[in-house]
Amino acid sequence: MKLAVAATAPFGAAVLEGLAKRHEIELLLTRVDRPRGRGRRLAPPPAKEAAQRLGIPVVQEEPLDRFHGAAETVVVAAYGLLIPERLLGEQLWLNVHPSLLPRWRGAAPVERAIMAGDTETGVTIHRTTAELDAGPIAARRAFPIGPEDDAGTVFERAAQIAVDLLDEALPAPYFTPQPAEGVTYAEKIGPADRSLDWSRPPEENVNRVRGLSPHIGARAVVRGKPLVVWRARVAGPDARLAEGGVELLEVQPEGGRRMSAAEWLRGLR
Repeated sequence: MKLAVAATAPFGAAVLEGLAKRHEIELLLTRVDRPRGRGRRLAPPPAKEAAQRLGIPVVQEEPLDRFHGAAETVVVAAYGLLIPERLLGEQLWLNVHPSLLPRWRGAAPVERAIMAGDTETGVTIHRTTAELDAGPIAARRAFPIGPEDDAGTVFERAAQIAVDLLDEALPAPYFTPQPAEGVTYAEKIGPADRSLDWSRPPEENVNRVRGLSPHIGARAVVRGKPLVVWRARVAGPDARLAEGGVELLEVQPEGGRRMSAAEWLRGLR
């Protein structure tokens, strides 16, 4: 089946790569190149990098004004741009959302699910509509969130499941409305969401670290030093570096690289 894909972020890139193994991808719609990294050099979005490796034509247009291909179906995965309503009526736009809709509609469903302590999430394939993540459902599958899982592992699992679900839905999609009950929203992660509060229960802080790793990072002040915390667990009796009942396992000092907590401690001496 010939498809177009609209994707920008790493999750969208993973879905694109999975689909390209099974379908002809006519083109990728993605966002324009932006400054990235410490040097703030102009760089392509992850989905564009994947498309270039695969030899898939790329269209970068902001805002999206028209559809540039002939494919009748467009798969949307972590695209990040509003799709005009008139275009939604011209092709079938199927959105890949990494949650069990209607729970966690919005920009950060994986991060919010882990931060909330959810033990289950999933993938929903639904028709893209003008209302955010509210379109009727074509396919849906749940999977567990393990106690050691972070956002990276959940996104990876969701991308694999998404490709399988799309194979089931694409030949003859049948849509059912989303339930009216159970709607929650996953707001975009902001600076306040990154801060660890050592007065809070340790499980809550550990979930925050897991939800923001490996792509955003939680922030804390430890022994008077600002750190980004990448891995942590509830502290046991043998914890070497602990705050508020949380053992820090992997950290990154301001302006430095990621390192184990033990290595960071050695540098304090």
